[in-house]
Amino acid sequence: MQTSQKRHTSSSIQGFCHQTGQQIDPYGFSHFQLVNSNVLSDSGSQGTSISFETFKEEYFTLESSTATNGFVVYDSPAASISSNRSPFSPQVLHSCPSDHHHSPDNVYGTPVSGSSSADDNSVLNQKMKELEVFLMEPESDVTNSYDFCFLNGIHHANPEACSNLNKMVEMIPRLNLKDVLIACAQAVSDKDIQRAASLMQVLDRMVSVAGDPIQRVGAYMLEGLRARLEFSGSVIYKALNCEAPVGSDLMTYMGILYQICPYWRFAYLSANAAIQETATHEPVIHIIDFQIAQGNQWIPLIQTLANRQGGSPVIRITGVDDSQSFHARGGGLHVVGQRLSDVARQYNVPFEFHDTAMTCCEVRREDLRILPGEAVVVNFPYVLHHMPDESVNTTNHRDQLLRLVKSLNPCIVTLTEQESNTNTKPFYPRFIETLDYYTAMFESIDVARARDDKQRINAEQHCVARDIVNMIACENDERVERHELLGKWRVRFSMAGFTQCPLSSSASVAIRDLLKEYDKNYGLEERDGALYLWWKSRPMVTSSAWR
Repeated sequence: MQTSQKRHTSSSIQGFCHQTGQQIDPYGFSHFQLVNSNVLSDSGSQGTSISFETFKEEYFTLESSTATNGFVVYDSPAASISSNRSPFSPQVLHSCPSDHHHSPDNVYGTPVSGSSSADDNSVLNQKMKELEVFLMEPESDVTNSYDFCFLNGIHHANPEACSNLNKMVEMIPRLNLKDVLIACAQAVSDKDIQRAASLMQVLDRMVSVAGDPIQRVGAYMLEGLRARLEFSGSVIYKALNCEAPVGSDLMTYMGILYQICPYWRFAYLSANAAIQETATHEPVIHIIDFQIAQGNQWIPLIQTLANRQGGSPVIRITGVDDSQSFHARGGGLHVVGQRLSDVARQYNVPFEFHDTAMTCCEVRREDLRILPGEAVVVNFPYVLHHMPDESVNTTNHRDQLLRLVKSLNPCIVTLTEQESNTNTKPFYPRFIETLDYYTAMFESIDVARARDDKQRINAEQHCVARDIVNMIACENDERVERHELLGKWRVRFSMAGFTQCPLSSSASVAIRDLLKEYDKNYGLEERDGALYLWWKSRPMVTSSAWR
């Protein structure tokens, strides 16, 4: 692959923040120090730090808040950044089975993206071998130049020596970016530091936050690999918040993704259809939303129930939310409560709102204010995958929360999750799964906005990159993003005493109408009582209901 002429390199992410007036390199790549060989263990929690200095260029715009533990982020027109909240905002004894429903032609289901023919694959494999031999040759002029540039910083190196780096990349014009990413991940997994560092340098010249989908995903995957070397993934995950409206139209980063791809609207429509059908004749409905965000999901439901035959029910909503969402909506849960109360008043719907400003792990039955005789509805929109299970700690918050919800005797529980398998997979297969899944997602985003659209770049950086870095760089309790396939969720819900409820035909009709507003490559499948939202040949999201 040729080096991008308009290059927004991943490497310039280093040093994106300052603290107490001093520049902080979040990856510690300011020098090179290797103390022992355990640094690249798959556990991600043991070993000694290594550091590299990489290219320091301009930093992309990040509107950081004062709640970022002292981090202050500066504006600039270029470069990429690892950042915050999922656009979906997902261990037991064995990892989940791979998805057997992928099409044979599914390019995302294979470890390495294929070329158009066996000859092309042979050429690419040969180029990769040439690259690795070239990089690992101790007497190579380019390798020596690379070491000099990499260890001393591009701005301090001999320009003539560093120009050899371009020659190195030009030597392999047909190199496939996905192949190089996978080779680099394999080197990290094998604890081969020299090879990993060499491949990272090549990747620096291939990725771009304003490029095609694989280039954009590659930028964030590369930062995940770097963060893994420095054990800084957890710091990155916690440091930045999805916040602040972007531009004069006052759209939040989440709002941009909400508009340009159907993942959130799919969750809202399918869940609301199930709730509406189940609670048709209930006089008092208590909705417990474990990821209420800005409360947008409940506005159309309030409007629909206001016109219910026989009169509107009393609606009680309990919003569970952690402090991170404060930045996305510009205030605490009282902002959501006031907004929904205003809507209910407008439609003459008796309404109560209760905020439970805590994480899902902290919720207890008494926090939910259950009243006798009310119909309890529980909503899990892209949130259960953040709950640690028994593979993380003995408390097993994931299954514990499901048992708590079952004890409430709910009339319906709605679940929407990403159809991805990253929970218990070791580092290397998890890297492959993450690369495949997010390449598909970035393709789906790509059709809605121009490659150099600043709002799209901001949305991906602030709302997707953080999750990618966390899945690649972190292990144990520091890894928060732990997705499971629907088959695994079925096992968990069944063990907690739930029975699956087939989603109604009205949900399917609503989703199919929704997808008419989006690219033709989105598709909907009804399978085993659940709905699958597809992008091309890959299932991206599932929606199901339980009682």
